[in-house]
Amino acid sequence: MKKLAIILISTLLSVAPIEAKDNKTVKIKVIETSDVHGHFFPYDFMEQTPIKGTLSRANTYIKKQRKKYGEDHFLLIDNGDILQGQPCVYWSNYVMPEDENIAASVINYMKYDAETVGNHDIEPGHKVYDKWIREVRCPLLGANIVKEEYKNAEARPEHIYTGLKPYSVHYKDGVKIVVIGMLTPAIPNWLNKSIWKGLEFEEMTACAKKWIKYVKENEKPDLIFGLFHSGLNGGIKTAEYEEDATESVAREVPGFDIIFFGHDHQVHNMLITNKAGEKVLCVDPSCYVNNVAEAEITLTYKDGKLSKKSIIGNIVNVRDEKIDKQMITYFQPTIDKVKEYVSQRIGYFKNPIYTRESFFGNSAFTDLIHNLQMSISKADISFNAPLAFDTTIDAGEVTQADMFKLYRFENLLFVLKMTGEEIRKHLEFSYDMWCSTMTSPNDHALRLNDDSKEDQQRTGFQYYTFNFDSACGIDYEVDLTKPDGQKLRILRMSNGEPFDEKKWYKVVMNSYRANGGGELLTRGAGIPQDSLESRVLFHTELDQRHYLTEEIKRLGTIDPQKNNNWKFVPEAWVKPALERDRKQLFGK
Repeated sequence: MKKLAIILISTLLSVAPIEAKDNKTVKIKVIETSDVHGHFFPYDFMEQTPIKGTLSRANTYIKKQRKKYGEDHFLLIDNGDILQGQPCVYWSNYVMPEDENIAASVINYMKYDAETVGNHDIEPGHKVYDKWIREVRCPLLGANIVKEEYKNAEARPEHIYTGLKPYSVHYKDGVKIVVIGMLTPAIPNWLNKSIWKGLEFEEMTACAKKWIKYVKENEKPDLIFGLFHSGLNGGIKTAEYEEDATESVAREVPGFDIIFFGHDHQVHNMLITNKAGEKVLCVDPSCYVNNVAEAEITLTYKDGKLSKKSIIGNIVNVRDEKIDKQMITYFQPTIDKVKEYVSQRIGYFKNPIYTRESFFGNSAFTDLIHNLQMSISKADISFNAPLAFDTTIDAGEVTQADMFKLYRFENLLFVLKMTGEEIRKHLEFSYDMWCSTMTSPNDHALRLNDDSKEDQQRTGFQYYTFNFDSACGIDYEVDLTKPDGQKLRILRMSNGEPFDEKKWYKVVMNSYRANGGGELLTRGAGIPQDSLESRVLFHTELDQRHYLTEEIKRLGTIDPQKNNNWKFVPEAWVKPALERDRKQLFGK
């Protein structure tokens, strides 16, 4: 078992007493999971093969720590994004919604003490997450998820969205611990308002300030933890909020002893000094339960007052822990039902398709989605980006499991009206994130990041590949010798008609993009965020995967091919450069 450790020690002169005139030392272990994304069991329902990690292995380690420290010295918390990912959660959310949600069942079975809501927990919509909130037995936290009428109001628990709490209180051997939960406020940039109707998402730093003040005045805890579904830094930044605000909160809001966080799918274990000069431990285990994050806390009391505090942060690799057989036995009936569901036949592919091709030009994988979107929506133009870094669907029988590889998220399908100029600018913004500007034949063609790691969606690139939109319905070239903003040249509509920058076109895309996700429509095309809703001509009621599945069923047999409607130029430079980049990314 591998551990990365970091130590925080501080001496406190006066903290609220727990037991008068008591001299004692208390040891507490806290374990965090985050961004589980349905990885409950040691089986990949998409690939239909065993996998490492998952909660079924983590629970073996968790049980050992629970036994070692005892219930009165142990705390288990999760940081959200549990309702989307592996097909088992989709099956529970939409196929068998009348049963207790599998994510609630797992949380309850593992005896979590607190859970924060993640952005992908909002994504399934009210019907799913309202029911999940009712079914989870531990406190579900969201201090910055407020009822619509109370945004930026004073800190009052009754202002929080129904069923959620701003914080939870835990007593461990007389030690009072408060856990404040928040999530990234960027939801409105990703999801249609109907999905989060009645909710508002407050900026995290201001929200943290008012709840720290409230907790100190009303609870007087010995320890305060943050449980934030928000990455360290970066992501979307607007005048109103930061997507990844953990570092900002840690620096600007004194009072937190530890911040357990997630969302960015990266491992973090660090000390951040806040503006009061105090060290705050910040830990993030990354995604898919390959690791857990933990804190080992030692508190020394003298005369009933806390005199010394030691906090050690660890990242613990649980990929190879033994499977918790008792847990698997308990959930085996559910596992069998999900396996049966994902084995259902959908259609037949004459050729295999690969997401890795999507980064180097036309791709049968990406173009299949383009073509299906165009067929379903009857739009003029389609936008689509690769949602996975390196996924294959083999030739032959296509099953329901393959549909989760074809389309990873539960987006809706949207059709927007856009001018030709906006379409070009949207694509310019995409390719500027995707491609380098070559000044010699020896340069990279793609904008690569040698230091990127952990999540396969981000591996190798400076930016998120799910924002690398290409288009169908138009023929165009991307000149990598041109500066950013000038790379794209649209030649014609693919049906032979001229392309007109002043003309209005119907453009099909997923709901994440249509609501401003990745900022391609806003910063790229220049459409104001508050104008996007007025551009919507149509959107589906159910998730996009459902309609793609139904279309493949209708067609029966498909021969996926590249559309060959766009290319990188000049070929003398880009062809060898792309081959070099391909080897760097994939080794061949």
